[in-house]
Amino acid sequence: MSPPLFIHFLFTDLLPAMDGDTKTMTFLQEVVDILMAYIVESFDRETKVIDFHYPNELLQMNNWELQDEPATLDDILISCRATLKYAIKTAHPRYFNQLSTGLDMVGLAADWLTSTANTNMFTYEVAPVFVLLEYVTLKKMREIIGWPDGRGDGIFSPGGAISNMYAMLLARFKMFPEVKEKGMSSVPRLVAFTSEHSHFSIKKGAAALGIGTESVICIKVDESGKMIPADLERRILEAKQKGFVPFFVSATAGTTVYGAFDPLIAISDVCKKYNVWMHVDGAWGGSLLMSRRHRWKLDGVDRANSVTWNPHKMMSVPLQCSALLVREEGLMQNCNQMHACYLFQQDKHYDLSYDTGDKALQCGRHVDIFKLWLMWRAKVKKSYHANLLSCGYFAIGFCPQHTNVCFWYLPPGIRYMEDKEERKKHLHKVAPVIKARMMEYGTTMVSYQPQGDKVNFFRMVISNPAATFEDIDFLIEEIERLGQDL
Repeated sequence: MSPPLFIHFLFTDLLPAMDGDTKTMTFLQEVVDILMAYIVESFDRETKVIDFHYPNELLQMNNWELQDEPATLDDILISCRATLKYAIKTAHPRYFNQLSTGLDMVGLAADWLTSTANTNMFTYEVAPVFVLLEYVTLKKMREIIGWPDGRGDGIFSPGGAISNMYAMLLARFKMFPEVKEKGMSSVPRLVAFTSEHSHFSIKKGAAALGIGTESVICIKVDESGKMIPADLERRILEAKQKGFVPFFVSATAGTTVYGAFDPLIAISDVCKKYNVWMHVDGAWGGSLLMSRRHRWKLDGVDRANSVTWNPHKMMSVPLQCSALLVREEGLMQNCNQMHACYLFQQDKHYDLSYDTGDKALQCGRHVDIFKLWLMWRAKVKKSYHANLLSCGYFAIGFCPQHTNVCFWYLPPGIRYMEDKEERKKHLHKVAPVIKARMMEYGTTMVSYQPQGDKVNFFRMVISNPAATFEDIDFLIEEIERLGQDL
């Protein structure tokens, strides 16, 4: 519990209040103690991953409403504890639910420092160190992609969906620069191409940019989830025959569900042949570029015009940390700059190329770079390795290409069903029931979904460095325990 003195104090007693330094230090130390206890608990396998309650229950259990009068600092600390009590422990070794898992201590320290600095990334004058760190890190990432001398451009954005939208925005501007001033009425019907298994952000970006979701053509994939280049070429020719203008192809390096890597070299050949911008959505799989053993899966990425890379996934950088890398230098600036004279004065006394804010869509931009930079300094490049598993009553959907492992659990009630359609119908209900029970017990978490003609299956993602083979075994055993009566 917090010291009794906080019962009598409000936020007005903290800095910048006169003589508020001691109270501030004591208050923040209490907050740090709460955070440290939560961190230690998150790595304890004896604790739950989630203390689940239904929304209406959780609303009634605590006073979450905003009041007309300020709360005491004691109440503020109680709110901090309650928030973490019901939070999902994404650092827990048995949390396999999302692509972003784990909690890196160096990254956490960097995040705390970033919040303390509390600045904006739009100009060198207000964020000198962070702007320079973004410059050197983006250059290093471009070098790793394979672009000569790391030349090009890039920016950190609020997630892979926005990075992908940036890429589409740049591709449109590159082909039709007049669209910036005159809008979509000044250009012909544009069409983009991406695989059936690509991330939904490609269509969402097309909707946001006024291109329209119907102008995103989904290309067939093979049985392992990889885009089929021959179908891409066929659909490009088909679009051109209809009078449409192909302007953007998004290949995926690590699809969200299967973890598939599209054949980038073959796709780049098609893009070059028809003069179409090639983007690689490597939000999930881009970090394999850091691996000597696995980077071959992205062979051809150096031929792309742009690449999305999310270090907050496989590299365990705390959320959020997503980069868009662009091969052509200056294109982002020309596409997005608005010359706001209250920020980007042209007579400043330093090199104006470090005022990076005008090439971003945002004005206010969070400092996401320091977490990645500090972790990179601490770890340098290292390999990431995927592990496979098998079990008697589990059916693996296909051979994994990344750390996504997709599988069905076959409970006793359907193992010997002879009617395939009936069996399929029952199997579709298995994963949702087990997932619901799993969350209520709180012991572990894993995702599920259907895909195409495949009924609901589990998608286990291994991206948490704290997870061990024993934790994977626990998940499998827990699924079997929770589904024995199905």
